[in-house]
Amino acid sequence: MDIEEKMKLITRYPTVEIVVESELKELLEQGYKLNHYIGFEISGYIHIGTGLVSLAKVVDLQKAGINVTIFLADVHSWLNNKLGGDLEIIRRVANTYYIETFRRVIELLNGDPSNVRFVMASEVYEKEREYWYLVLEIARAASISDAKHSLTILGRRMGDAVPMAWLVYPLMQVADVYILNAHIAHGGIDQRKAYMLAREIDHKVKLRKLHVGDREVKPLALFHKLIPALNITGKEGKEELSEIKMSKSLPETAIFLHDKPEEIRQKILKAYCPPRVLENNPVIEITRLIVFREERKEPFIIERPAKYGGTLEVWTFEELEKIYSEGKLHPLDLKEALIREFTKFIEPLTKWYSSGYGARLLEEMNHLVKITR
Repeated sequence: MDIEEKMKLITRYPTVEIVVESELKELLEQGYKLNHYIGFEISGYIHIGTGLVSLAKVVDLQKAGINVTIFLADVHSWLNNKLGGDLEIIRRVANTYYIETFRRVIELLNGDPSNVRFVMASEVYEKEREYWYLVLEIARAASISDAKHSLTILGRRMGDAVPMAWLVYPLMQVADVYILNAHIAHGGIDQRKAYMLAREIDHKVKLRKLHVGDREVKPLALFHKLIPALNITGKEGKEELSEIKMSKSLPETAIFLHDKPEEIRQKILKAYCPPRVLENNPVIEITRLIVFREERKEPFIIERPAKYGGTLEVWTFEELEKIYSEGKLHPLDLKEALIREFTKFIEPLTKWYSSGYGARLLEEMNHLVKITR
């Protein structure tokens, strides 16, 4: 695969921004093998924002020849009081439900789950005794303002009375980049502030540096788009991206990977989808992710009564955008077509959760979520 093909994979949807794209391209042109990482908090059920959007980009990077790593952030989850702040349960969920679900999704997205490295944060920290010194060095290099500015990753507005543990969180994120030798730090666009901090203070970090071969480099950052919450209406003016994205703590706003076809149908039918509006439209974003991720070999069929124009055959997302923005497609017709395509696409995962090991994992997860609320 040539460099242009690699860059096309890396930069395509759902990528929003690469900091800095020219630096990434230069390293690829020079033949360096690059390392990537994306970190996940271990909390509740996995929804399509985490399970499909994030991993779609992981698969793209994998296909482009990047070494991909999924970082299971058990310590971070404990700091953020996920799953009741029970570290033992957090690790149990990470090692079972999260890893196995991620493997299934990577396979669903035509990636290679056997070629993805899964790393538990606590295991790295126990092995790398220098890690906490690195966190302290970053604390020396950053200000309280820097740390608080980066805390939007936690989905909270920050006042003055914040737990000290929360201020440690972004420092750990920066340290994770170095301890994993991750040339590409990857996350949703809501995590931009934390990873930009890693670039800004790179010259002050001495204990660990990023290297490709004998060359010292700054960390690169890749940010992907967020799927808006299904009930985003009324939130359009919110300042923080964390306030408009799907949230597992609000089940009615998200589609979970284990949702049954009828649940998916009802959620999409109720989803915010104003006529002609493309921006922050969850139905449009899900359609782009599921229906038009790859070049289509057959058209996307949108069935309509003859009096409303009859059946539509759409081949590209750009074509869909034009039709929808001009008011030539009713939201309900789009929703019905998406429901058919989505349930067909996710059927292998639906079946996996319905029997055998997948069903047992989901049952255990149901129990653990219940007892940690």
